[in-house]
Amino acid sequence: MTITGKLDQRFSEATEATSWEAAAAALTAAGLYWLTTVRADGRPHVTPLVGVWIDDTFVFCTGSTEQKFRNLQHGAAVAVTTGTNTWNAGLDVVVEGTAARVTGGARLRALADAYRAKYGDDWDFDCDDEVFDPQGEAAIVYRVTPAKVLAFAKSPHGQTGFRF
Repeated sequence: MTITGKLDQRFSEATEATSWEAAAAALTAAGLYWLTTVRADGRPHVTPLVGVWIDDTFVFCTGSTEQKFRNLQHGAAVAVTTGTNTWNAGLDVVVEGTAARVTGGARLRALADAYRAKYGDDWDFDCDDEVFDPQGEAAIVYRVTPAKVLAFAKSPHGQTGFRF
């Protein structure tokens, strides 16, 4: 599948859209992401976390006592952000989508392998059919399927939108 972005001229001095390959590469390479969920009372909750970009989706995990888990119990809409804290260099990427729980031993083992490949021993999960780390804190795994991705180029500045 070919994913083509559209440069938004209202917010861009750039003359060319960021390619999907560049946006996906930034999502793949990021070591840290920011996840935004919505609390039951409508207030946003933003938290940094690690994760993996795989098969054009974002995967993360959370414990059942964490705020993001509680938020996902009543609403699956999320935003995932990554990039750099610079004005004139780099690429920031925002993924808007829906989070769904991932279960199944084979799927979870493949995702645990992806975490291990990216983060090494710092994020080395055993898993069963339901969670990462079943004998420990039981990390529940979610996959964010994008509806929209925005890529913000910084030199020259440009906003490219991708729809799914």
